[in-house]
Formats: sequence, C-alpha cells, structure tokens
Amino acid sequence: MNDIYESAATSLGLFSSPCLTKVELRVACRGISDRDALSKPDPCVVLKMQSHGQWLEVDRTEVLRSSINPTFSKIFTVDYYFEEVQRLRYELYDISNNHNGMRDADCLGAMECTLGQIVSQRKLSKALLKQSSTGGKSTITITAEELTGNDDYVELSFSARKLDDKDFFSKSDPFLEIYRVNDDATQQLVYRTECHWCYPQTVMNNLNPVWKTFKTSLNCLCSGDHERLLKCTVWDWDSNGKHDYIGEFEATFKEMRGATDGKQVQWECINPKYKVKKKNYRNSGIVILNQCKIIKMHSFLDYIMGGCQIQFTVAIDFTASNGDPRNSCSLHYIHPYQPNEYLKALVAVGEICQDYDSDKMFPAFGFGARIPPEFKVSHDFAVNFNEDNPECAGIQGVVEAYQNCLPKIQLYGPTNIAPIIQKVANSASEEEHTREAMQYFILLILTDGVITDMADTREAIVHASHLPMSIIIVGVGNADFTDMQTLDGDDGILRSPRGEPVLRDIVQFVPFRNFKHASPAALAKSVLAEVPNQVVDYYNNKGIKPKCPSEYEASRTFGH
Repeated sequence: MNDIYESAATSLGLFSSPCLTKVELRVACRGISDRDALSKPDPCVVLKMQSHGQWLEVDRTEVLRSSINPTFSKIFTVDYYFEEVQRLRYELYDISNNHNGMRDADCLGAMECTLGQIVSQRKLSKALLKQSSTGGKSTITITAEELTGNDDYVELSFSARKLDDKDFFSKSDPFLEIYRVNDDATQQLVYRTECHWCYPQTVMNNLNPVWKTFKTSLNCLCSGDHERLLKCTVWDWDSNGKHDYIGEFEATFKEMRGATDGKQVQWECINPKYKVKKKNYRNSGIVILNQCKIIKMHSFLDYIMGGCQIQFTVAIDFTASNGDPRNSCSLHYIHPYQPNEYLKALVAVGEICQDYDSDKMFPAFGFGARIPPEFKVSHDFAVNFNEDNPECAGIQGVVEAYQNCLPKIQLYGPTNIAPIIQKVANSASEEEHTREAMQYFILLILTDGVITDMADTREAIVHASHLPMSIIIVGVGNADFTDMQTLDGDDGILRSPRGEPVLRDIVQFVPFRNFKHASPAALAKSVLAEVPNQVVDYYNNKGIKPKCPSEYEASRTFGH
C-alpha cells in the first residue's frame, strides 16, 4: 500500500511556489462587428491561460449591452512569473438572452499573447482574429499594472440629486463612472455603477439615483496615493449604446475620506459646454458620497500564521458506473504500481492541504454504495467503517482506507452528493458559531458521473456558501460533465431551486481528463488556486481578523 501511495506522490512532482508578482489586467475592445447586422453586440471577454496544453478559464468580464467599443470595469488579477512563458487567450463573446452563459453565445474573435508581452509593453493592442476570417478592424487592448503592497479596500456609497433629464418621454437612466488619472495623464476606469447597460433589471427613470454600495482596492482607486486626481463622469444610459453625457466632477480620495461618521461629501456635476453657453447655468445635478469606509484586507497567510486550520475532508464516488474494481477497466481498479485516477486526484489535492492541518487527521467518506452488514445504500458512509470516528491518519491513511473498503462494499447508486455536503456543512456550522471560527473546511468530492440530486445539491451549496467552507469537485473518467459546470458558476450565479443566490463562490469543478497527459500537480494547482481567496473572503465578510502569531502561540500555551 505504501508503494502505491509513494508512487502517486512521486508522480505529482509537487514543489513549493517561487516568489511571484501579482498583475492587474484591464480590457477594452474597439470596432466590434456583430454577426447580427440589426443590433449591436452584448460583449463579454473571457480570459484563459494555457496549462500543460489545455486552455483553462481564469475569469471573465461583465456583459456590456449594445456596445461596439466596450471598456470593461472588471479587472483580471493574475500571478506573473518572470521565469515562465505564460500564454494567455482572450476570447470575445456576444452574450444573448440577458445572462452570462456561454452556451448560446457567439464567439466574435480571439487574441493570444504571453503575459510577458503585456507586462513588457504595459499596454498591448492587437487585432481580434475572427473565427470565420482574419479580416476586420476589431482590436483588443490589454493594460497591465503591478499590484502594490497596499491591499486595503474602500467601500463607497454614492447617490445623486436633481440630475439633468436627457430623455423626452421619460426620466434619465443615470450611471456613474470613476476614472483614475495616472502619472502620464492617461485615465483608467476604476468602477462603473450599476446601469441598464450591465444590469438589465436595474430600476430606471430616476433623476435622484441611489447607486449600490461597492468595494474597490485602494491600489485600484488611486494607486495608494490619497491625493491622486479622480475624474468622475455621469451618463444617461441609452439602449443604442450612445449614452448621453450629463456632467462630470473631479475628486481625490483625501476628499472622499470626509464621508465618515454620518457625514456626506458632495460635488457639483458640471457640463462644461453648458457652463460656457448658459449664463444662468449652475450645475447638472449634485453627486453625493454618503459613506466612505476603509476596510483592512488581511491575506491568506495572515490567517494561516494566526492559527487558522484547514480541515480537509474527502468524499469518494462508489457508484456502479465506475465498473467492477476487480476489472482492469474499472476506475477503481488497484494496479500494483500505477495509481488510478481517484488516487492521483486524492494525493494531488491532499498533499497540499495536509500542510495546513496540524493533526493530519482527515475524515474520508464514500457515497453511492451498499455497505455491510445490511448492504443498504449509503451516500455518506465512513470509508474506514467507523462512523464514530471517520478520520484517517494522513493522506496515506485515506489511501489505505480506500483500498481496504473496496472489496467489502457493493458499488451501486445513484450519484447523490448533497448528503455529504450537508454533513461537512454541519461541522462548519458548528465552527462558525464559535467566537473565533478559526477552522476552515475543504471538501474534495471525487466522482465519475453527473450527479442525480442536482436540486438538493444546489440548495446545499447555497447554504454552505455562508459557512467557512469550500468545495472541490474532480470529475474522474470520460463522462459528459457539462451540467456540472453550473455548480461552478460558469453560467452565471448559482442559485438554489428557490432562487436564493450563493453568498460566495465556493465551488471549483475540474474534469481530471484535462490533466491526463500532464503531471497531476497541475490539477492541484488548478483546483486549489481559488481557495486562499475563498478563505479570505469568508473571514473578511464576517469581520473576523486574524490573530497575530504571538497571540496564536499564547492561546495554544494557555489552552484558550
């Protein structure tokens, strides 16, 4: 057994990450031509990065309605390694049906480059190559900026009063854009408030709008310079994409900081043309900052070094579709020298997570099998058959328990994963109600097929999104996993059957076959990349600050 475990671990090529730099990438397109000549496109850009020959999605922008020259407010944050060639692919889509799904979207073009090319030029503009031809004048521009050490966020809440009415038969549909003025006098879009352009359900016809509170980093807003000039522009949204200019004003973050303790800061919204032409012109409305709140952002390492423990749990699919484990074609077949895909995925992810768990004891569960002695179907049984203590000693212990249970169970079905999500969520819920909540739960689900309790699973995930918990799903084998992407939020925000949205994105789904011809270390890197941000998001949303290392050591010493 140890030989198989060591073989799996050795084949992973696990290594510690070198030092890296984080880079922000901003996207704008010009001259987009749509396949539908009767309407303008609703563009969205998807960023992909090449990993071991596979293009993996990193993130995507918002959708901008009826725009041929979009400047997206979404910022991509990527890790930059000088010593690596990091290949990027930007794909431009026209999104239909007022949702962010890609299933019915038209690809309008793509551009490939390396991150090194963008970083070296700081601003890279290239033609978008069409699927049907290489002609056309559509271009995409990527602007790169290195992230500074200032990770604090600022929360801003804007409203406006008595804005100019730009519509004849209704009131204006205003939105606000904030631009940072750079040292070279160029302007960088920082944020765009909600508008019908991005959010078709937004309530319109309001000259006294109250825009949603939003958060942005101080680095993004003003590069950490509180006196840097910010240019703010107010527009009236129009369905044809030709938005009417209402007015503008200039501000600094230093001025914005006055909006604290119930105080407001306000600016006159000025249209320069009106100011010159109209003698009695005063302004085109008043823009008000109702609240400015600085939020100290702590890093993943702040929490880990402050004593946060990662509680790693494994759930393994033992449904009949895996095939008879005694048959060499089975996904559960135990080869004496070569680990199967379940073992490779388990070791790849577990080897990383075990470093953050002090006791190295990992609960391991199975689902979809008939288990002794009654041989009733169970969807959350302990792989070591000890329901009172399902924990295994280290990843090697999980491997041994997995191998030992295979001859004792009968593979069956269906593929239900909601029970195991609920089981781990119950433990996370108990932890949440403690004062410090310094345990974070990661559930790794290994499955060979599409789940059969999708409605219950969605409900369980929405509930779990409120808890200190993340879910990683690895699809093993060659099944069609298309429907599983919905759990990952790839077709928009995941919602429960009752329509309740997830509070946080906590699910990462990856088909193992994407990494079949690469070192499984690439799998671990892919599925675990989002976990640090998910941990930080949970604790920051809860207002839980990390302990400093000295406080953590003191609490251990005195047993607090």
